[in-house]
Formats: sequence, structure tokens, C-alpha cells
Amino acid sequence: MPLRLLPSTLIDRIAAGEVVERPAAALKELVENALDAGARRIEIVLDGGGRRLIRVTDDGGGMGPDELALCVERHATSKLDDEDLGAIATLGFRGEALPSIGAVARLSITSRPAGSAVAHEVRVEAGVKAPVRPAALGGGTRVEVRDLFFATPARLKFLKSERAETAAALDVVRRLALARPEVAFSFIAEDRPPVSWAAQGAGPAGRRARIADVLGREVAANALAVEGGRGGVGLTGLAGLPTFSKANALSQYFFVNGRPVRDKVLIGAVRAAYADLLPSDRHPVLALFLEIDPREVDVNVHPAKTEVRFRDAGLVRALIIRTLIDALEAGVPRTATTTADRLALLARPGLLPGGEGVGRAPHLPHLLRPPLDHDWRTSWAAPAGATLDDRAAAGFAEAVAAAYDAGAGAGAGAGGFGGLDLDVAPSVDARAAAAPAPAGLMDRPLGAARAQLHETYILAQTRDGVVIVDQHAAHERIVYERLKLAMARDGLKRQVLLLPLVVELDPSEADRLAERTEALERLGLVLEPFGPGALLVREVPALLGDADIPALLRELAEHAEEWDDALPLERRLLHVAATMACHGSVRAGRRLRPEEMDALLREMEQTPNAGQCNHGRPTFVTLSLADIEKLFARR
Repeated sequence: MPLRLLPSTLIDRIAAGEVVERPAAALKELVENALDAGARRIEIVLDGGGRRLIRVTDDGGGMGPDELALCVERHATSKLDDEDLGAIATLGFRGEALPSIGAVARLSITSRPAGSAVAHEVRVEAGVKAPVRPAALGGGTRVEVRDLFFATPARLKFLKSERAETAAALDVVRRLALARPEVAFSFIAEDRPPVSWAAQGAGPAGRRARIADVLGREVAANALAVEGGRGGVGLTGLAGLPTFSKANALSQYFFVNGRPVRDKVLIGAVRAAYADLLPSDRHPVLALFLEIDPREVDVNVHPAKTEVRFRDAGLVRALIIRTLIDALEAGVPRTATTTADRLALLARPGLLPGGEGVGRAPHLPHLLRPPLDHDWRTSWAAPAGATLDDRAAAGFAEAVAAAYDAGAGAGAGAGGFGGLDLDVAPSVDARAAAAPAPAGLMDRPLGAARAQLHETYILAQTRDGVVIVDQHAAHERIVYERLKLAMARDGLKRQVLLLPLVVELDPSEADRLAERTEALERLGLVLEPFGPGALLVREVPALLGDADIPALLRELAEHAEEWDDALPLERRLLHVAATMACHGSVRAGRRLRPEEMDALLREMEQTPNAGQCNHGRPTFVTLSLADIEKLFARR
């Protein structure tokens, strides 16, 4: 086949294949053009997932007839003042989007610049441009793309369903809306309710408000402010609490100089920052905004401009890791509010078995059910002329609960509670301190310990609610942070066993641990082979106390295969430390004295990342009085 030049229409369609992969890609280019034109309000309308219609209307600067004729020519752009590609300050600059879209669709652009008395329109159909003509438009620019890919029908076979294409288009708008909170957006599609986001301020408050609007109030309520800088690079945004995580990374939003990107360096830095806080199959929710000298980042490495390349990727990675770690470790421990919110849902009718909700007692005869606004202190059962103190109230509540649990079925129908023994031990094992909690402890973030439930959970009281603490998970995080601090400072202190302990394992597991004795020794665990399938333990970390060493070695052996050489030594040691912390912490089922429970709460308040254990589970749940009142239909 002889060498020849391709026709211009075919060249445009090939270029369109790189730029316009799907309707969402075409929409991205059009909205970016509107933002670069200075728009403060953008309206998007889709039909058929963008295949039949994409309409973008903005109130930006607009174009005159000469510019309209030029904007659909390849490589025509108003976004480069000179030929320097090293300092790109706009979202678009290639000049390929509009001619590429016009090569595969029916494109019309109507625009009216400020101060002009008339608008003009240009049309392009399958790469063929029509003359510019007068049109009607109040101001700004309106771009309509109809019958996308009609000129390249083979591309239609690779598109997903209309609903999926609409969702992809909305995600594009969502990312651009997060990048520009000062711009108002509206999104209208035929298969979903309209979405609109009002303009917010350009500062941190406006950014948080836009994040709440776009990603939901729940995200904003469970995120920490992030701010840092290093070497001329600035980082701001919101980072979700570790206990507010997702099963995928789709809720991670990265922006470089206002440009939404998906970059491996940024994703890897976030994973490293949350490595000690989340299991490998969970991902944090966050929105991070990098500000960097345009000459230090290359945005021209991909036709869709979704990938970037940093001149000093190590600097950017270190900044993200350090800033996120500092934000997550700062202040008092926090956990996601979603658990309390789910508990509060129990207050809604119809959520209990059999359709019963709070406010309807299924075992209580109808005539004995008190009204929702009833104050039990005025009950006929209270002693005349006396008030019930907290202890009497608790006893009364236990008695009534026991009566309900006994099921008023046997004697309630005719005799009410007369045939029931109210002196029944409660089903929950709760041991509270005999003396009232000191007022000073009630003002602490985690409150004062009041009881231990099922010998596993600590119930603490604060001024405005209660805190339920998982004692094992909380102490596991405390021990782990101690191990990390000791490793970084002066090494772990060891405890020599009076009699060396022989632990028998599967021969292959024993061999795996024997190969890693040097790394384990750095953590204070001194082992040596002791025949086939056996290890001799001579020293253990002092922090572990009287932990079950054979169980610890068995779990370490199970995970030793994951410590490949590609994993840095520090990460391997931290994996071992996390396992040690689990075995060296207070176990569930251990009864604690009141002073021990308070000591654990105080240490949690001083420990970084105490809101979640090493496996990413929350260590405590906070219930405000408002949450509790919702449970009992008082709100």
C-alpha cells in the first residue's frame, strides 16, 4: 500500500477518538471551556445519557463572529498567550475539543460577548462547517452537541447504558464543581432529578460548604480540615475520618491548580498516610487541593488532561503524607457520627420487628401505654410528696424493663403487673462506680467511666451524652502507638524469659519466622530455631506483659508470607507491631475496676489515632443526649 496523507475529516475523527471517549469526556471539555471563559453560572442538560443531546449554557465572556469561525478549527485556542507550554494556567489549551466533537456529532455554538448587540451561531456536522450566522442569545455561550458519534457508529457499541453514561457525566460535573465552589452549577437529565449547587465563597468555608453540597453533609461532618505546605507547594482540603471509609476509592477527589486529576503519586500518598488506620480493602473519603507552580507540573501528558506529572514527585508525596498524618493525629479522638445516626433511626416507627417502632410497646397492653409526652415523675406510682432520685429512677426503670421482658402475656391481660416478680436481675452485666463521677472528668472529651457492659464495653458519661468504648480495640491502639514510639525513639525494651518458651508450629510456618528473626528482634521478639517445626522464644517486648506468646507466633506465621521484599522494612515492622499490639492489649471479657476504666479513657485522649483500632474499626461511639432522646421519641 503506497504512502499517502490522510484526509482532514479522518484526521479529525482519529483525534476525536483520543479526546472524546464517551459523552462524559465531551461534557468535561465543554464545561472546562465555560470555566476558562470566566463563567459564574453553568447549566448542563443531557438527553439519552449524552448521546442524543449535551447542552452547556454559561454566562462567560462569549465570542464574536470571527472567534466563532475560528474556534472549531483544529489547534485554535485563546488560552496560550505565547508558545510556552511550561506554565499552563487554564483547564484547556490544546484547541482540539470543539473540532473533535464536531467531527463525530452535530455541533452548534451560539455566543454573544459582553457589549455586543447581537449573538452569532456556527454549526459543524461530521466535520463540515457551516457559515457563521446571526442568532438569538441573551449573553454568554450555549453549546449543543446532538447525535454524538453518529459519524462514527462503531464507537456507539462501546458505550454503556444511558443511566451509566449519565452517572459518568454527573461525576465529571461533580469534580469540576468541587474545584470551583464560587461557580453555580445545575445538571438536568431525563432519568434523574435535577441537581443544582449554589455558588459559594472561594475560601476554605466556601470549599467546605461546596463539599457538603456535592458529597453530602455526612462527608463534611466526618472530615478533618487539611492544610500544609512545603517547598513552594500548598495543600488544603478535607480528609475523612478513618472510621468513615468506603469499599472503593471513587470518593477520593484530587485537584492540582484547580484541575481535577487522577494521579498515582497522589493516590499512593493517601494510601501510605492511612496505612496504620485502615485495612487494605477500605479507602478514605477526601478532597485534596494542591497549589503548585505551573512550571513544576506537566499537565500535557494525556489527551484528556486527567493525568499529570510532577517534577519533584517525592516532595509532593511527602507533603501529602505528613499533612494527612498531622491532621489525623491532632486534637481529641473522633469517630464517625454515622453509628449514632443509625441508632437514632430506631426511633422511627416501623423499624422494630413486626413493624413496631419506638412509641409502641408490643408487649404492653394498650391501656397501659403512656403518651409520648408523659413525665414518669408525675406517675401515680411515685410516692406522694416525694421525688425520685437517679438511683430510684434506675431501679424503677429496671423493674419496668423486667416486667416488659417477662412479657405481660401471662398476667397482663387481666391482672396487669400484679402477677409478675419485679425483683429480677438485669440481663446486661453492668458494674458502675459506687461514688458519683468527679465533675472534672465529666468535662473531658471521653467523660467519666460509669459502668462496664458484658465485661467488654466501657460506658462513660459526659456533660451532654454518653460514650461507649470497646476496651480491647482502644487498648490495642494505645499499645500499638507505644510500640511505634519506642521503635522510633530508642528501640523496644525486652523482657528476658526466666525459662525459654518452646512454641511448636507447622514446619513451613516455623521456617518463615526463622527467616525473619532479625526483623523480629528489632521489635523485641528474640527467636531461634529449635528443631523441625519449633521455635525457642528467649525474649519478648516488655510492653506485651503476659500476652499469649504461642498465639502471637501463630498469627505472625500466618501473615509472614505477606512481608515480601518489595515492602519496605518499616512497613513490615509495623505489621508485626500491629499484631503484637492486638495480643498485648486488654482482652474482651476482662473485668476492669472503675479506676482502670478511667485510666484507659485518659490515655485514649492522649494517644494519636485513638478513634480507631489497628484494623480500622471504631474504638468508641458517642451518643449525645439528642440521640438518646430520639431513641425514646422525646424529639
